[in-house]
Amino acid sequence: MSSTLRTGMIRVEDHVHECLNRITNRNSELNIFLHVAREEALGRARTLDDKRQQDRSGKTLGKLFGLCIGVKSNIAVRGLPLSCGSLTLKGYLAPYHADVVQRIEAEDGIIIGMLNMDEFACGSSGESSAFGPTKNPTAPERIPGGSSAGSAAAVAAGFVDLAIGSDTGGSIRNPASHCGVVGIKPSYGRVSRYGLVDLAMSLDQIGPLAPDTDGAALLLEVISGPSHKDARSITIPSFEASTQKLAYDYNNAKALTAHRPIIRVGIAPDLQNLCSDLRIKDAIETAARRLAAHFGSSLELVRLPHVHLAIQTYYPLVYVEFFSGTRKFDGRKFGKNIDDIAGIEVRRRIMGGKEIAKAEHQGRYYRQALETRAIIAAEILAAFEHVDVILSPVTPMLPHRLGETITVEQMYAYDAYTIPANLAGCCAASIPLCRIDSVPVGLHLLCKPFDEQLLIATMHAWEELTNQP
Repeated sequence: MSSTLRTGMIRVEDHVHECLNRITNRNSELNIFLHVAREEALGRARTLDDKRQQDRSGKTLGKLFGLCIGVKSNIAVRGLPLSCGSLTLKGYLAPYHADVVQRIEAEDGIIIGMLNMDEFACGSSGESSAFGPTKNPTAPERIPGGSSAGSAAAVAAGFVDLAIGSDTGGSIRNPASHCGVVGIKPSYGRVSRYGLVDLAMSLDQIGPLAPDTDGAALLLEVISGPSHKDARSITIPSFEASTQKLAYDYNNAKALTAHRPIIRVGIAPDLQNLCSDLRIKDAIETAARRLAAHFGSSLELVRLPHVHLAIQTYYPLVYVEFFSGTRKFDGRKFGKNIDDIAGIEVRRRIMGGKEIAKAEHQGRYYRQALETRAIIAAEILAAFEHVDVILSPVTPMLPHRLGETITVEQMYAYDAYTIPANLAGCCAASIPLCRIDSVPVGLHLLCKPFDEQLLIATMHAWEELTNQP
């Protein structure tokens, strides 16, 4: 689509109309968009068509020229609702652009609207939004996953070309897996969080969702980079998503892996043993052997002896940081008091964070969680001395049916495989693997911090391998 827009084979305005028509026809059924910026998108499309007319060579056209992009409703887009899927902020309009939105618009992308999400990103199913649950376009009776439910569903439904979401412990990768699309959680600090309403500031990252690796890599390239507005964003060599850098050269693997002759594929039995659906576990092990053979390497087993504590480590940290972050939603400056109006999962995390943050409990819960986080992170980083990428399931089970009652423990277990990447600050991705009971299942890839180039190369290799006759 990008090339046809850039060459003028398709007018940008026509492309935007096509996306808007799909949204009009199906959004009431799927509940993906909370707000559609129809007039803003069409106005920008006309501006871009004029720009292309004036630049026949295309030299000044941005990397995202004419592409329609949906934004999770906890990321600020000036003049559009910043609801976070909650009645707390219903009607509140963002007064400024998030850094990622500025970068998207600077590269001629078109923000087409705000996407549904679990309330304040508290959830793994897409069901906790105050504005109703998001439906899964690829498995209508199943949840789409969360908390970036709308972002994954919008891509899967063809409403947008690309989308952005946020990932605290799997909130991009989880719905990407359930909806059969590609989702990337960048390394912590790779992408500026300025303009994001955090769930947990030490864990959150904004990242892309797309139909394929090319689209996700392109959007990641655009939104990556340091910002003076986010002190945790890191000045590092830029990530580039050019076709030349992404195309894996099987005869010259060193071109992508620097000093390493092959991409070393690993699997962690400690992770695999957390899987409650043996069909998913078997599919991952088959994929790992296949990918390792494809790279001409043997499949390596790595030990992560404390990874089973990831969920117990993650939630005390999230509860405390979320409690701290929500104290500004007191109904005085903007919105309503979150303690009075929010849903049950938001209140659970606020109450839990309040208790854990008490002086008499900090040493028992929060500080121990910090210590365990350091242990898990150290084990993951040590594993990358032996392998380049670790494969695992994205979730330990298939998505449950919409409206089905499950326990809090079962809901939290959805993130058992994805949380470790956030605890260690690694980059990770979900890419379509197979279908089980007609439901999409993703392959989870984990690489060391700031090794996005190798992560993308491995994702491309998997796509090319599975597309072979």
